[in-house]
Amino acid sequence: MTVTGAATSPAPARASAWAPLRHRIFLALFIAQIASNVGTMMQNVGAAWLMGDLRASPTLVALVQTATLLPVFLVGLPAGALADIVDRRRLLIVTQAWMVVAAMALAVLSFVDLVTPAALLFLTFALGLGTALNLPAWQAIQPELVPKAEFPQAIALGSLTYNLGRAAGPAIGGVVVALAGPAWVFFLNALSFVAVVAVLVRWRRPSTVSTLPAETMAGAMRAGARYAINSPSLRHVLVRGGVFALPAAAALALLPVVARGPLGLGSGGYGVLLACFGLGAAASAALRPRIDALLSADHLMLFGTVTIAAMLLVNGLVPVSALVGISAFFGGAAWTLTMTTMSVAAMSALPSWVRARGMGLYSLVTVGGLAIGSAIWGGVAAWNLKGAYVIAAALILIGTAATWRWRVSAPTGLDHTPSPSDDPLIALVPRPTDGPVLVTVRYCVPDADVEEFARGMRRVERQRRRTGARHWGLYRDLAAPDIHLEVFVVESWAEHLRQHQRRTATDLAVHDAVQQYVKGDLSASHFISDYSLSDLELD
Repeated sequence: MTVTGAATSPAPARASAWAPLRHRIFLALFIAQIASNVGTMMQNVGAAWLMGDLRASPTLVALVQTATLLPVFLVGLPAGALADIVDRRRLLIVTQAWMVVAAMALAVLSFVDLVTPAALLFLTFALGLGTALNLPAWQAIQPELVPKAEFPQAIALGSLTYNLGRAAGPAIGGVVVALAGPAWVFFLNALSFVAVVAVLVRWRRPSTVSTLPAETMAGAMRAGARYAINSPSLRHVLVRGGVFALPAAAALALLPVVARGPLGLGSGGYGVLLACFGLGAAASAALRPRIDALLSADHLMLFGTVTIAAMLLVNGLVPVSALVGISAFFGGAAWTLTMTTMSVAAMSALPSWVRARGMGLYSLVTVGGLAIGSAIWGGVAAWNLKGAYVIAAALILIGTAATWRWRVSAPTGLDHTPSPSDDPLIALVPRPTDGPVLVTVRYCVPDADVEEFARGMRRVERQRRRTGARHWGLYRDLAAPDIHLEVFVVESWAEHLRQHQRRTATDLAVHDAVQQYVKGDLSASHFISDYSLSDLELD
């Protein structure tokens, strides 16, 4: 499965819905994604239905979705770090090839009738692992495919490919399962990934050259986590995403149980219900520019969560196939509006250097929440199906009310255009791995401006911490009260040089805002641990 990411800044609400398709590589990947996502949705139908044919419990049926989504929870941040430090095109090719192998293995086992519940869950997990490693890289390449003004609609079109797959895949999958069996669904899914691999192989992505050594996985993960902790905008999205995903997981995890049980439908009927969900999702993706003109991001979230809650109540309490289909349609529309809104908000908070890591965290929270929620609601449904739906609907409404202050609307004026400064002036050249590095900046501030200066420096602190500082402080000279000293520590010399390269236009504006309170020029000094420069071994 491939799902596109979001933009670094929202485009005007009246932007053309189809503008990104004018770009050749985006168009090729758009078509390939449709094939891949149709195959993935067919796979989901075949796996869930096959688990039922194996006489599995509702818990095991719900665990099919958990096995698909749990890998994102397990490797979300490492996958994002990997996508930020290796060539993303090559990573995408490898992950797509991995999914070809996993889907083909499941097809072969099904053809020879050797599939067990454990094997089905294991190979479904393997496919989910490929998706987990693929997702942050896929989201991070979007700004390379279209102009900046078209990023948000490129995300909506990426969501459209997923939801076209959701609309067509389940219906096709249901028919294929009914006529030929699940094995053919798994085989066709394996072929669908080949289309994406073919486009990626032909894409010649511009290479980037850095004079600094590549980040280590551990260092990249720490930098990503540090950025998230010190970015209020990203934290808001992560909180809202987790609160939404956990209860919303019941909507799709329990749908096969409802279809097979209270509604008495076969695999074809289950596919139709998923198709209704997908059609609603596709419709909302196509209409998103007009909807954006009417509602803010926070009001879109409110509308989406209330609609999902209504869908849960209808599915759980009204055993009428037509009404469940209608609720699935509106639920699909609300699902896409909500998830796309959060995705755009997350990407709006992320500069290019940390984009994949940030989206890895976002995927960890949202997709991981769906995975854990699916397991939870499967267990609750084994006790009481109606109760599971009612509790999930109540939780999604309570969670929305409790987290309303965590707004997802992007702050105005954010500009993530890189604005690197000159390298520090030094006489002693350390090795890239030497550290830690202590940086001090001397400010001269009149007494009348100290309060405003200190308040502005809080924003500087967040910027320093986001880009690499482990410790930060602001101190006033008792002997000369107009002198203030900013002090921060970075783990290595290479990381401090990266800190210079990571600065954006918004970061520069934050520093400029503080400068109005400062008299004279700044004075920066750099210190490095004596022990990191020494070859002596200390006892």
